Amino acid sequence: MNILMVTGIEGAGNCAAQVKAQLGIEVEVAQGRRPALAALRQREFSVLIVDDSLAECDPTGAEAIWERAGLAIPLQINFALSGATRLIREIRAALQRRGREQAVARRAATEEINIALKDAVSGLWLHSQLVLREQSVPSPVADKLRVMADLAGTLRQQLCLQPESSRKTPSRNATGAMP
Repeated sequence: MNILMVTGIEGAGNCAAQVKAQLGIEVEVAQGRRPALAALRQREFSVLIVDDSLAECDPTGAEAIWERAGLAIPLQINFALSGATRLIREIRAALQRRGREQAVARRAATEEINIALKDAVSGLWLHSQLVLREQSVPSPVADKLRVMADLAGTLRQQLCLQPESSRKTPSRNATGAMP
């Protein structure tokens, strides 16, 4: 995890050192558009901070920086008005927000995969049951279909139970403590 700070203010190095000390994240300082674009070409960043004054003085350059930000969390900060404490608070809040968003996205993706698996397994189970009802199915094939139907049925039951148990969270009492 690393941060790219794009600003031309004096003391940017000190601010970067304070951010690193507080958050434990490497901070690279780019003094303008060209160094920022070069840094963005070299590697990915977790957070991209652009100084308000740079964005206002060079909107085309700022737009080029934002376009190449990749998956970095974009922050635009007025370094003339904000101290290192506020900057650290903004970075921490942005990283926490990103973490929550990623957790929600993972849960949604997991749920979609579970639904797709349940549908596929249910289809296999249902079709194998239908084929087993046919009178013309040879005995060796019927035996294999029974095994497949049993496996599909077992997997279907496990898939139906899994999301409910993984979604349950322990209850808390009125004080917020675990029982």
